[in-house]
Amino acid sequence: MRIQIREIDHVVIRTADTAAMTRFYCEVLGCEPEREQRDLGLVQLRAGRSLIDLVTIGGPFDRGAGAPPAGASGNMDHLCLRVEPFDAEALTSHLTQHGARPGTAVERYGAEGLGPSLYLFDPEGNMVELKGPPHA
Repeated sequence: MRIQIREIDHVVIRTADTAAMTRFYCEVLGCEPEREQRDLGLVQLRAGRSLIDLVTIGGPFDRGAGAPPAGASGNMDHLCLRVEPFDAEALTSHLTQHGARPGTAVERYGAEGLGPSLYLFDPEGNMVELKGPPHA
């Protein structure tokens, strides 16, 4: 059997401030709240066809059982979100208005090929890449 991956289903981000992270991913990046289980310390946000799960550090659902690894903001390098349309100038303006400091948009390779992308950081220091459509 060969496993065939179609897309990312969800990404789990451990967070110290669920409210700030929820605001950032919804108000700045356009995610929508989908499900919340306060008793587990879990907020699930719709990101296109995928989910971003925010798990409260030290909460019942946190399998990390404590703080992130020493010297790191979390347990991942970055999260890449495919966005369309990709207007670097408009994205940069929007992100800057919300207090984010996006990097310069450059061409990078992604799941669909070479296309524009830019990096920024969420409120807890996790790197997020916004990836545009590939060039034809």
